[in-house]
Amino acid sequence: METRNPFVDDPVMSSICQQFAQYNRIDPGYYEKWDVKRGLRNADGTGVVAGVTQVGNVRGYYIQDGEKMPMEGQLFYRGVSVTDLIRGFQEQGRFGFAETGYLILFGHLPTQEQLDAFSRRMDQYRTLPAGFTEDMILKAPSPNIMNKLARSILALYSYDEHPENEGLEAEVCHAMQIIARVPTIVAHAFAVKRHYYDDESLYLHRPKPGLAIAEDFLRSIRPDNQYTELEARLLDLCLVLHMEHGGGNNSAFTCRVLSSAGTDIYSAISAAAGSLKGPRHGGANKKVMEMFEAIETNVADWEDMDEVERYLTKIANREAGDGSGLIYGMGHAIYTLSDPRAILLKEFARKVAEKKGFSKEFQLFETVERLTPGVLSKVRGEQKIMCANVDMYSGLVYKMMNIPPELYTPLFAVARVVGWCAHRLEELYNPGNKIIRPAYRAVAPISPYVPLEER
Repeated sequence: METRNPFVDDPVMSSICQQFAQYNRIDPGYYEKWDVKRGLRNADGTGVVAGVTQVGNVRGYYIQDGEKMPMEGQLFYRGVSVTDLIRGFQEQGRFGFAETGYLILFGHLPTQEQLDAFSRRMDQYRTLPAGFTEDMILKAPSPNIMNKLARSILALYSYDEHPENEGLEAEVCHAMQIIARVPTIVAHAFAVKRHYYDDESLYLHRPKPGLAIAEDFLRSIRPDNQYTELEARLLDLCLVLHMEHGGGNNSAFTCRVLSSAGTDIYSAISAAAGSLKGPRHGGANKKVMEMFEAIETNVADWEDMDEVERYLTKIANREAGDGSGLIYGMGHAIYTLSDPRAILLKEFARKVAEKKGFSKEFQLFETVERLTPGVLSKVRGEQKIMCANVDMYSGLVYKMMNIPPELYTPLFAVARVVGWCAHRLEELYNPGNKIIRPAYRAVAPISPYVPLEER
């Protein structure tokens, strides 16, 4: 049943908002006049350099004679190619989450002994504090799991006897605990959401030691605990690909901003989760699937290129879709010719689609990927090199694994929390780092105070 928006047709709110619109509009010309780097972007779309990091590196273009030149995308974790990393552990039949997490957190690939010790400690940390699920998740269910995740991470502060910054050892311990507990929080929040909002039976499963994160997560979100080896391997790949993406992405930068102020790790990581929820960031994979549902419903023949192109044109013209004019899953702030994450996901998605009977839907995704640059060029009158990003195929992969849409962005958080923690440690424990404080140009005119009776 659709609920009415209580703020619509409210005369008091309408009046307040009209006044807001009158007094709060900023002239767009100011941004050009003072060369404001909107979104911390330069005029050519490159990011403003705000720091230095060893954690992750994203390459999608190079500068030649002052011009931005496209190139095939590359992603590195601590200098190691993600493509090589994934090929390495998959060829040896290993799950990659723990190994990759160790690399990102500590800066080097672990030995077998180091990996075993790290995995055992993470196993110990997966269980939530006594009473946490009952007090923090069951008693305050949320229709959006990301909000529950952010609140729960912040609440972990109250269950920690030493929650403040007390040196590197304490910070690393806190980071490992948060990374290990996020999948459990998400699984429990999902179960509670389904129970209270979708009228389903409540199943809460405790973490099972010895399983990989991907295995235990799939086991935890399903009433019968059942999952296949293929599903677990594919989810592990998704988690590794989403684990880190440089210090400039919105959620990692959010974490670094808060960490630069000296606040505790729970506050910083909770804020990063709040950032990831946004549809312009981590929420994009869900938007991709919503868009494709509309395409599949409104395009009669998925193999008719002209019909698909006409509907994409409607989306770009804000006549269909969510009205934003965006074709989700296409384009990236850094990648130009290709997104290496999308290439790897697409490769595995194709194989899974053939096995699970999703071949026609997979071909539709490829069609949209192929047609979008031309559609946007016609609609906007500009030529722009663009590629499919990781969100284009991650949602389809989750759908083929029977993972519900409300878990798409939380799964992103399960992976990206590793990168957030690594960026926090780097922000805190490098000499010379300062509190992050960019400048804003004030444009409000100086006005006298007017007594209340004269207004």
